[in-house]
Amino acid sequence: MSSYKIKEIYYTLQGEGAHTGRPAVFLRFTGCNLWSGREEDRGEAVCQFCDTDFIGMDGTLGGKYTATELAEQINALWPIDQGNRYVVCTGGEPLLQIDEVLIAAFHTLHFEVGVETNGTITPPKGIDWVCVSPKANTQIVVRNGNELKLVVRQKGIEPDQFAGWDFAHFYLQPMDGPDVMAYTKWAMDYCLEHPQWKLSVQTHKWLGIR
Repeated sequence: MSSYKIKEIYYTLQGEGAHTGRPAVFLRFTGCNLWSGREEDRGEAVCQFCDTDFIGMDGTLGGKYTATELAEQINALWPIDQGNRYVVCTGGEPLLQIDEVLIAAFHTLHFEVGVETNGTITPPKGIDWVCVSPKANTQIVVRNGNELKLVVRQKGIEPDQFAGWDFAHFYLQPMDGPDVMAYTKWAMDYCLEHPQWKLSVQTHKWLGIR
């Protein structure tokens, strides 16, 4: 029986992208294929700007779970007798662990399943919402889905590389850090000049929620 290593699980509002403001259970998987998560390795990582702790299983409700146990845990966090159920599988890189067995377990409890991925791993069947966040200097194999969310301004990657890809929504999200206001201005101007793109702001950071 498969088990899944989880950093943390919590109920909140989606803070960015097409589902901004939507209640969701966030399910953070451990591990990533673009960075170890250790600060001493950041300079050599493929993705060097990640602001997420995905090491270990010591976060809220972290641990090893079977598919059934994980489905029951996210179900326990959802308001009783309420619909519009949504779980966001994130990381790290969640597609290192997610499989069709886990997706089926979520669907059994009537959860819509969203995944936030760097796009370097082909997703299993059954995922309801695929959000790809491309990283520079990677081989992106997921070139269609629901949402493409590009963090700008990464060196070596530009929005025009993705304009012809098959996604329903295209977002530019300014990279957090000391230059976030300059990056936000750049993203705003780009969206105004290229209306295919929309601006994604990390509202959860403005609101002080996870």
